[in-house]
Amino acid sequence: MCGIAGVYGVQNAERLVAEILFATQHRGQESCGIATRNARGNVIGHKAMGLVKNVLTEDILSYYSGEISIGHVRYPTSASSNIDNAQPFAIDLAEGPHMAVCTNGSIVNYAQLRSYLEKEAGFTFLSDNDSELMGRLIAYYHVVNHIPIEEALPKALGQIHGAYAALLILRDKMFAFRDPYGIRPMVMGHLVGNVREEQLSDGTVFASEGCGFGIIGAREIRKVAPGEILCLQKGEPVRTIAKAPKTPLRHCVFELIYFSRPDSMTFDERVWDVRREIGAALAKKDRDELVGDDLVVIPVPDSSNFVAQGYAEASGLPFGMGLLRNHYVGRTFINPTQRSRDEGVRQKFNPLPDYFPGKRVILVDDSIVRGTSLRKLVRMIKGAGAKEVHVRVGSPPVVSPCYYGIDTPVPEELIANNLSVPGIAKYMDADSLKYMDIEDFHEILSNHQDYCFACFNGDYVIKPADFESNPTISTDF
Repeated sequence: MCGIAGVYGVQNAERLVAEILFATQHRGQESCGIATRNARGNVIGHKAMGLVKNVLTEDILSYYSGEISIGHVRYPTSASSNIDNAQPFAIDLAEGPHMAVCTNGSIVNYAQLRSYLEKEAGFTFLSDNDSELMGRLIAYYHVVNHIPIEEALPKALGQIHGAYAALLILRDKMFAFRDPYGIRPMVMGHLVGNVREEQLSDGTVFASEGCGFGIIGAREIRKVAPGEILCLQKGEPVRTIAKAPKTPLRHCVFELIYFSRPDSMTFDERVWDVRREIGAALAKKDRDELVGDDLVVIPVPDSSNFVAQGYAEASGLPFGMGLLRNHYVGRTFINPTQRSRDEGVRQKFNPLPDYFPGKRVILVDDSIVRGTSLRKLVRMIKGAGAKEVHVRVGSPPVVSPCYYGIDTPVPEELIANNLSVPGIAKYMDADSLKYMDIEDFHEILSNHQDYCFACFNGDYVIKPADFESNPTISTDF
């Protein structure tokens, strides 16, 4: 899971991109970068390991100034954690200018496409990043086969199977596009002073989430439709050059459960409201089971705050912030190794002094993947004096890996794939454990049939096994 941002047709676009990236830092904390078309017409970029505030400094932003800019924050999934895999990725074109592309998602048939481009087209890869593959595949059609970029893009994307929301800069144009299943989100907005009836490209902004738009004085207009390819060119209206083929929609439900910021509208849902309703659904499961004046509802901050609030409101039990979070520590779920996740938990949370003695705690979390982090928290709370800890989880058990850009591991590492619910409770030293059911989301989400629940039920819309054979790249030019 990563975050992308783009700004077209205004002075100092790179600064606005940096502000959006800062607002979406929760989507990736390993590396970040920008790419900008400067006054000379060249696409130049900067990327480094680290957080936005440390990488995109004043000196960097001043140097990479321009009217067209894209940016990216990354957390590692399948590709290794190093600077080579940081984004945006620049592709050197034979005719001179660079093309820059950044993506959020995961290409399921990556290995097969890369093999084809290396063996048949003679391409050399500098990373193992999806963004580079996408850029080189587009270059294969556009440069090698001399197809205009507006035609090359749909041809290239037609060969890609997986989840993606992406931005691309080439010469004076920017392109924004999503996978046809709509797995990964992307929204479009306009800077308030640039909103016009004709919706000219100038002043158009894009992001994985709209939570950063208000900071830069932009207003969200709409989402980029699944399978849509938008073209932006100075002084012209935003153009749709391709629309989605007829495929089922499969929005990632984990965006609503965990990844998106609560103040975002993701897949046309208010994230904070969805999480409140999840909490209320969990409370219904405990009706008349957990009662008493010594009970308190505690979230695992911050992604579970609204889930716990919803539980407390529906149950009538008091809500408390018994765990203090160190906000200078990033999201532990997206740390690349178990050791870093364990260290992150120890550094990230601390029980409020003298808060827990004599209390029975309903500990609310958004999800359980491996279970090791929550186990440490349960033991921490009991060590602080709690009599009981009852764990409530705002998602169903994670039993299957995600191949679409979330770092859920191989099945053997998923605790729900190996243990029953009572077994997980015992492992975590919890006095009870309850999860959401997939059916609970049918009442919460207005279009539940349009969501992907594969990590909970193994029902993949795209299966890696479907692409084990060598790919057939279309050469019908």
